[in-house]
Amino acid sequence: MATTKILIAGFGGQGILFTGKAMAYTGLKCGMEVSWLPSYGPEMRGGTANCSVTLSDTPIGSPIVDKPDLLIAMNLPSLEKYFFETEPNGTIVYDSSLIDNKLNRDDVKIYAIPATKLASDNALDGLANMIILGKVIKETGILTLEQVESSLAKMIPAKKADMLDKNVRAIKIGFDF
Repeated sequence: MATTKILIAGFGGQGILFTGKAMAYTGLKCGMEVSWLPSYGPEMRGGTANCSVTLSDTPIGSPIVDKPDLLIAMNLPSLEKYFFETEPNGTIVYDSSLIDNKLNRDDVKIYAIPATKLASDNALDGLANMIILGKVIKETGILTLEQVESSLAKMIPAKKADMLDKNVRAIKIGFDF
């Protein structure tokens, strides 16, 4: 596996930090070395939100991800900010429902998925982040569907147990897209 540096970026309320936490917790449960570093603006919702996650089979020197191997962009400002920072041979996955941008870079794999629209069409409003995570799982192979599902079962508190099935459904929609 080596090391995968992941940057998840968008605005508050899109589940940026939860997506990073799900990836980090899954990596931890799978015996990987893990770092999770959230970063967000002072606004409650609508401000910037970023999350750096590193998954590795060796100790991690710094939790800061400035040159991601994998960029997940949930809005246009995030894509514009980090698009050229993504490492060559890296992967970029973005929400094409919110980003109408023709990307031009031939040294990375780029996947556009209309995550917000898919969430709305499937009565899963607010779960575009999990749809994107499903696409990431399928295209990168850094985690498996089963591993993430198992982690979510431990992460989601009992009082929100009904969200587990919705999150799993959203991940599968992204995986199958």
